[in-house]
Amino acid sequence: GSPAQPLCGFSNAVVQILRLHGVEDYRAHDVLQDPDLRQGIKNYSNWPTIPQVYLNGEFVGGCDILLQMHQNGDLVEELKKLGIRSALLDAEKDQEKK
Repeated sequence: GSPAQPLCGFSNAVVQILRLHGVEDYRAHDVLQDPDLRQGIKNYSNWPTIPQVYLNGEFVGGCDILLQMHQNGDLVEELKKLGIRSALLDAEKDQEKK
């Protein structure tokens, strides 16, 4: 699939998490179109599932890991290291003002 049209719930969850944080500049590859790429990425990362998330070229994990990072606040910190301010920080400020 693609970010505009994910083809599984896990891919959709990753896309939604990235959107919540305001991350728009990322690359995605439809591994369903290329079985060699699909298996190759699993071998490369030694991770059995798709989607796989990489931050600045470093393997982070799959949907479950990204969800956990989102829930415990680690994703905000990892994005900050990349120079990306999470949109959730601005949303929290807006809530505090109310």
